[in-house]
Amino acid sequence: MKALAPSFTLLDYGVFGAYLLLTAAIGLRFAKGQRNLDEYFLAGRSMGTVVVAMTILAALFSGISFMAGPSESYLNGPLFYFVNVGFFVATPLTTIVFLRLYYNPRFFTAYQYLEERFSGPLRTLAAVSFILRVLLWLAAATYAPALALEQVTGMPLWFTILCTGLITTVYTTCGGMRAVIWTDVMQLIVLFGGMLLIMAFAIGRVPGGLAQVVEISGQGGRMNLSLSFDPTVRITLWGLVIGSVFMHLVQTATDQVSVQRYLAAASLKTAQRGLWLKLWLLLPVTAVFFSTGAVLHAFYSVHGDPLAAGMITKADQILPYFVINELPPGLPGLFIAAIYAASMSTVSAGINSLTSSTQIDLHRRLWPGADRSDQAQLRLARVLTVSYGVIVIALAFLVERLGTLLEATNKVAGLVGGPLIGLFLLGMITARATARGALIGCVAGFCTTLWIAFDTKVSFLWWAAAGTCATFSAGYLASLLEPKPSDHQLDKLTWSRRPTQEAAGARMKRDAADH
Repeated sequence: MKALAPSFTLLDYGVFGAYLLLTAAIGLRFAKGQRNLDEYFLAGRSMGTVVVAMTILAALFSGISFMAGPSESYLNGPLFYFVNVGFFVATPLTTIVFLRLYYNPRFFTAYQYLEERFSGPLRTLAAVSFILRVLLWLAAATYAPALALEQVTGMPLWFTILCTGLITTVYTTCGGMRAVIWTDVMQLIVLFGGMLLIMAFAIGRVPGGLAQVVEISGQGGRMNLSLSFDPTVRITLWGLVIGSVFMHLVQTATDQVSVQRYLAAASLKTAQRGLWLKLWLLLPVTAVFFSTGAVLHAFYSVHGDPLAAGMITKADQILPYFVINELPPGLPGLFIAAIYAASMSTVSAGINSLTSSTQIDLHRRLWPGADRSDQAQLRLARVLTVSYGVIVIALAFLVERLGTLLEATNKVAGLVGGPLIGLFLLGMITARATARGALIGCVAGFCTTLWIAFDTKVSFLWWAAAGTCATFSAGYLASLLEPKPSDHQLDKLTWSRRPTQEAAGARMKRDAADH
């Protein structure tokens, strides 16, 4: 496809290639020293607070996120930034309730908790749901940035999908979780710095500077937040404050991509501090993303809107369009490489988590007689990592042929996330819930979100909340029809019978020493 903007210079291509090679080199650096699954999946449970915070934050973003935030603000104003309010509820819930019950020396995944609290089939259901959802998401996260960047750089779509997919698969297979974490940290620093640079260039080209940007941003009702209680309104104050809590819990509390990072921390306190630090890092990072969109809106209000002029076809292309056209040679190559690297970071984190869930939640349960030696388990982990890398690449090309799949991935996230939150909360905060009641609740939650997603016009902000409430309510009521679980069954698995902070830490150290 012909580029809609000036092509990369040779310097840009050089910077682009060098950055991707540096990313791969950092990942490959950790190829040595992989002795067991604890090291491969959890980096030896040795990560510190700052690193944990940064890798958790990086896990929430992708190449899509870095373009979608500015494009949302460019089109509709920066009000979606207030979705972060929900993190002030989701973060305490995750640190105080979920982490305390996850932090078990036997746990590699979030879904192991479900088997100990309820049953093996529920653990399998949750793991399979996670695997299917994340496969679709990773395909979209690989394809969407490649498509947007192809249209503004002219770089072939097939080349970038294969390039990023293969490099990611190689360094994740070799380096395991340490490679994932340290490349996450690098991508976050480069992208945040790049956004600041873009804002500075754009503001400098707007007559009146920052004051003019603020004035233009307030025109046309772009700063007016609806107070409507109508759930079909796309963005309202209540959707951002209440609905977003459940959306964030899907990411922070039950998603294996995040949970695996918590378990890589050196201690429970380290993981909890890392999650709190992530919250305070999130606020300025997302503020820069949404502010960038507002600045670009003001810039192109003065210099001519490329979307209205047909120079780009979608608002998602506005950020790379600006980078290619307005930044001096060399910087476009660095920033476009960073967007690709963000996709690589997302894919590496995803396939590492897919591998851990497949191996721990499915393979070990369904094939208990398999060779459990460290060498055999590491070999299987690497085979699964390569397999998932190939599947993601193949699905990314399938997304190209099936345009509606991008929309489908968002619906799948909403459909799966809400019922899973309800399932975990049912097990953690009530001692009355039974395995059969939880299964009934989960089915009710899936049916509810299916109906809302495909047969109503309810805003996506409410999907996870509806699924959570339906699962919890139906599961609790169904459990009342059965005998209450025994105290022995609930020991250290509910909030009222949670392990103390000191006991959890001591148990982790004891098991690590025994290992």
